[in-house]
Amino acid sequence: MEILSILIPVSLLLGGGGLLAFIWAMKTKQFDDPSGDANRILMKDWDDKPKQ
Repeated sequence: MEILSILIPVSLLLGGGGLLAFIWAMKTKQFDDPSGDANRILMKDWDDKPKQ
């Protein structure tokens, strides 16, 4: 039972870190163009200089 006093805070910290990483990714617009990536994979032309 003593191990729960370690595992519960550690799991809460890891979960909070994952939530913060997800919120950061949403705020920095990491997921803005999902359809563009899906279409880009099907193109035959190789793009040496992708748009940034």
